[in-house]
Amino acid sequence: MLPSVRRLICPALVGTTCRSHMLYSTVSPSSWTKVVSEAEKIVGYPTSFMSLRCLLSDELSNIALHVRKLVGTRHPLISTARGFVYDSRNNLQLRGLVVLLMSKAAGPGKTADPLLEGDLVSGIYPSQRNLAEITELIHTAFLVHRGIVNIMEVTSSHGSLKDMQFGNKMAVLSGDFLLANASTGLAQLQNTKVVELVSSAIGDLVQGVYYENARIDEEKTTEDILMTNWEKRIFLSHGALLAKCCQGAMQLANHDTEVQEMAFQYGRHMSLAHKLNSDLQPFVAEASCDTMPFCLNSAPVILHQETSGRDTWINQLKKAKVNGKQADYAKLHRIIKAGKGVSSSLDLCRYHGNGALEALRCFPTSEARSTLEKIVYAVTKF
Repeated sequence: MLPSVRRLICPALVGTTCRSHMLYSTVSPSSWTKVVSEAEKIVGYPTSFMSLRCLLSDELSNIALHVRKLVGTRHPLISTARGFVYDSRNNLQLRGLVVLLMSKAAGPGKTADPLLEGDLVSGIYPSQRNLAEITELIHTAFLVHRGIVNIMEVTSSHGSLKDMQFGNKMAVLSGDFLLANASTGLAQLQNTKVVELVSSAIGDLVQGVYYENARIDEEKTTEDILMTNWEKRIFLSHGALLAKCCQGAMQLANHDTEVQEMAFQYGRHMSLAHKLNSDLQPFVAEASCDTMPFCLNSAPVILHQETSGRDTWINQLKKAKVNGKQADYAKLHRIIKAGKGVSSSLDLCRYHGNGALEALRCFPTSEARSTLEKIVYAVTKF
């Protein structure tokens, strides 16, 4: 176990039995849905309809009609659109929900205008609800933008070249439309500090996606692929939006800088724990096997490289080559599971879960705070 991780794991996250190392062994899909359902009741807002006003607009309805033309192809935009309608337990619109829960858990700020308290609905200001919607719109826009394929890599199995080019155009236009709506809503908040925060989060997302798309040649694995770099990259692409929107929700309620910082830290740690959960699934899930896909830039692989040593990892990569070319991922999967990368990733997931729980201590005990804690447990229990 990493020393820094061992020190900071709290008892609340280590007293569980790790039978099969399955992250959701104590949290079934139905219980995860139950946590979200309870959270929606607490904030008085169904997050499954967070972007309903935008999704039912005439402009996006027209876009949806065009997207139907891609049915029968393998363009990523189809699976992205399907995810909006049918969410699995890991794809629920969690960001907007967390912003709403954080808003309710914190309540009005010490310097809040008493005249505005009459606008509170379920303990949340209208501007905070708008920010939650904006958070989801931005996240959705980037999901749509990621549904762009490299035309140079398109094969006949994906669909006709004309259809794939059309799909790319729709992904760009649809994502831009959502971002434009988010930008309009952001301006209507009339809070320059929140506008600056969320705008910087959009910039972070762009930078994070750029890093994610940068290809790493397996034969030229560099020394800068370390866990510190992984955390920076994942924060940009997965954590910045949630962390800064949680902070923005506190700003809208006129909370002091300490409360804003704690809201930011919750969003940051929660996002990193959630990504670690995702990276660990190929190695710890009950249904995992040698053929389950994983990324060489995922946390367990990077931690395996750090604990086994760079030279050892390079040799393992070379030996796992098939005919000296493509990597045998089944062999690499077994090598990584036999090392310390998986256990270190589990510890790091608990560490970030602990960080999220620590950040909540500044908020008064309430149903909203309890639900935020349950979300952490759902991501970190084994």
